[in-house]
Amino acid sequence: MMTADIKKLPRSFLPEDFTITTWDKLEPYFKELLERPVNSQKDLEKWLKDISELEAVVSEDACWRQINMTCDTENKSLEEAFNFFCMHIQPHIQPYADQINRKLVANPFTKELDSKKYFTYLRNIRKSIELFREENVPIQAEMSVLQQQFGVISGKMTVTVNGQEYTLQQAAKFLEDHDRKLREEVYRKINDRRIQDRNELNNLFNSLVEKRDRIGKNAGFENFRDYKFKELGRFDYTKEDCFQFHEAVKQHVLPLVNMIYENKRKKLGVDTLKPWDLEAEPEGIEPLRPFTNGEDLLKKTIACFSELRPFFAECLVRMDKMKRLDLDSRKGKAPGGYNCPLAETGAPFIFMNAAGQTSDVTTMVHEGGHAVHSFLAHPLELSAFKEYPMEIAEVASMAMELFSMEHWEHFFSNGKDLSRAKLKELEKVITIFPWIATIDKFQHWIYENPRHTEDERTGKWMEILNEFSSSVVDFSGLEEYRKSGWQRQLHLFEVPFYYIEYGIAQLGAIGLWMQFKKSKEKALDNYITALSQGGTKTLPELYKTAGLEFDFAPEKIRELMEFVKDEMINLEQKT
Repeated sequence: MMTADIKKLPRSFLPEDFTITTWDKLEPYFKELLERPVNSQKDLEKWLKDISELEAVVSEDACWRQINMTCDTENKSLEEAFNFFCMHIQPHIQPYADQINRKLVANPFTKELDSKKYFTYLRNIRKSIELFREENVPIQAEMSVLQQQFGVISGKMTVTVNGQEYTLQQAAKFLEDHDRKLREEVYRKINDRRIQDRNELNNLFNSLVEKRDRIGKNAGFENFRDYKFKELGRFDYTKEDCFQFHEAVKQHVLPLVNMIYENKRKKLGVDTLKPWDLEAEPEGIEPLRPFTNGEDLLKKTIACFSELRPFFAECLVRMDKMKRLDLDSRKGKAPGGYNCPLAETGAPFIFMNAAGQTSDVTTMVHEGGHAVHSFLAHPLELSAFKEYPMEIAEVASMAMELFSMEHWEHFFSNGKDLSRAKLKELEKVITIFPWIATIDKFQHWIYENPRHTEDERTGKWMEILNEFSSSVVDFSGLEEYRKSGWQRQLHLFEVPFYYIEYGIAQLGAIGLWMQFKKSKEKALDNYITALSQGGTKTLPELYKTAGLEFDFAPEKIRELMEFVKDEMINLEQKT
């Protein structure tokens, strides 16, 4: 029986009241693990559990420092607490972790561990040993601090519309307004505000690229991309598969994107479709307002999830009781949204910037899918077993977006509004693919050419952006804005090369939705079974458990796009 009554892991190795303050207080536990004799299978299993406990405590402490800082980027003490961990605790941990990994691999009893149960764990341990370099430790510490500067810079960005100050996320709701002049004015204000920090973000990115390149070269790789593929555990696909994905998007997705935007142009009755028209509704149709504030958004999401499986709703209720949600947009809060697993206490934390739009519903159910994944994986024996590949993590979230549409009447009581919202979701499912291909292809070029100039970077960005841009949208006169459009993508700054996962996972999510359309219960059972395995299986095995093929070849993409296109045509008839 699944339960969301998640329990904090009991401690047997560290004192229950132990908290991380300084390295001096933490180091003895790492020393003990390193020096402890492991002379039997029983010793080994106890030792692994103690490692897992220490990892959970350290991970949760680091996560809370990051959560607190992103919730309030203007609070210097929270930023200092995060930086202290990055600069004065994490760098000391890495050499110990490497020695503990080597001790595990060298121990004769390791060979006697259940090969199925421990295969992915030991594969990751060997990968970590292969990648570890003492000289990279201080560079990685500096990078952890630098990467967070993106949120600090972006968190300060606001614009004034009709005499009132808004965060950029809040201002985006005006892009749905009937008044085309207002939409253009807000679009330009948002982009003008971004340009104010263009140089600062360029300098930050230059510094990150230089450090990342050094890390890759220090570890013996030709470039940071090849290093990062290894670090991310991409054992099941290659850079060539990514290039094939880019081409498939051009071939099989862009025509569908053009169809979506041509329909939008006709509905709005405009001669040319401009970027500030993409979220707008025709005159006489009010923009969708699915909720009033974060509290209302949560209440409606719980009702929606409850109809899918009560367990999904119970996860959110539990998180709310534990104060694991920060949903509303406000000044001084970092941009974006995330679900942060918390390894020791189990219930994760959802962070987002809700401003009353349909896209916020999508974000909430997306992060809710991640949260359900965290709950399902928490009972696994070791912390490392819960570290699932991102490609399956994003299936968890993206499939939940599509499953939840079945019960979006909790957000949209009017039938036509409901169909419009579902259509908008499916349009997003399709139109995100070219952006994924753009960001991913850009990253490959960046790290294959780490010594590029800013002008060369801008030139290459524009070339790739134009390659994947819809021919229906008129961008003339907006080149200055487009030149630095990549700067709004936090992944480039904070989690390099984590983006193709969204494309791979979106295909998996569509596959699960196809199952759902045939048999709701079977699809949800497959979903739950796959997510419950955490990272204990390989990526193709996790997909297979979910009833999916791990396949993103052009032919597969074409088949899935045809399915979504048919669903969109059906919804069009209801709006």
